[in-house]
Amino acid sequence: MNVVKFIIIGIGLPLTLVAIYALYSMVRSDHVAPIYVINLLITDLIQLCCMIVEVVPNVDKKICDIFTNIYQFGRFGSVNFMVCVALERYLVIAHPLWYRFRRTIKSSVAICVLVWVLSLLCVVLYYVFAGNGVANKISAVFLLLPFPLLIFFLVGTLKALSASISVPSDEKRRIVGVLVLVLLIYTLLFLPRIIRYLEVDSNTTLNYLSHMFVRLNPLADLFLYVFMRKGTIDKLLASGCCCRMDSNDISSPSV
Repeated sequence: MNVVKFIIIGIGLPLTLVAIYALYSMVRSDHVAPIYVINLLITDLIQLCCMIVEVVPNVDKKICDIFTNIYQFGRFGSVNFMVCVALERYLVIAHPLWYRFRRTIKSSVAICVLVWVLSLLCVVLYYVFAGNGVANKISAVFLLLPFPLLIFFLVGTLKALSASISVPSDEKRRIVGVLVLVLLIYTLLFLPRIIRYLEVDSNTTLNYLSHMFVRLNPLADLFLYVFMRKGTIDKLLASGCCCRMDSNDISSPSV
C-alpha cells in the first residue's frame, strides 16, 4: 500500500500544481467555471500532503492524528467541491440565461468560502466524536449526502440538453462529460469507503481496497482539468457521440 501511495504522490503532486496554475490563468481571463475545479484540486493537494506523512516511517502518533484530521478536511472538501462543479455545469445547460447574468467571480469565491467552512464543520464533528466510535458513521453520512445531488444534476442536464440552444454543441458534450466523470469518481472511489464506514460489509479485503480507492481521488480529479480545456477531448467526445463538431464552436473560447 505504501508503494502505491508513493506512486500517487509522485504523479499527483506535480501534475496537480501544474493544473492549478493552468486553470488559474483561465480565471484571470474572466472565466468563472475553473474556480470550483481549482478549489477541488487544492483539496487534492491537502490529501497528497497528508499521504506523505502516512508513508514516512516512525512518525509520532499525535502528529499522525493531526494529519488524519487534516486529511478528513481535504476529503470532505473534495466531495463538496465535486457537487459545486456538477451544479455549475448543470446550470449552464438547464438555466443558461440565469447562469449567464448571475455568474461572477465574487459570487463563485463566496460559494467556495462557504464550502470550506462547511468542510471544516464536518471535520470538527468528526474530531469531537472520534473517541466514542461514531466518527465513521458521521463521515459516511456527510460523504453520502452528495450522491443524490450528483445523480439529479446529471439527469437534469440530460433532460435539458435538447431545449438548450445557447450553448455550443462541443460545450454540451464537455459538460455532460464532466458530470459523468464526477459521478464515476464519486461512485468508484468514495462509495466503497462509505460502505465500509457503515459496516455493511466488514470484509478485510474491502477495507484495504476502499482505503486505496479513496487515495486515488487526487489522480482521478486531474481528468476534470482535461474537460475544462478545448482540444483533443472535444474530438474524442464528438466521435463518442457519433456526431460532427462545428469548426466555429471549436474556435470559440471556453466557458
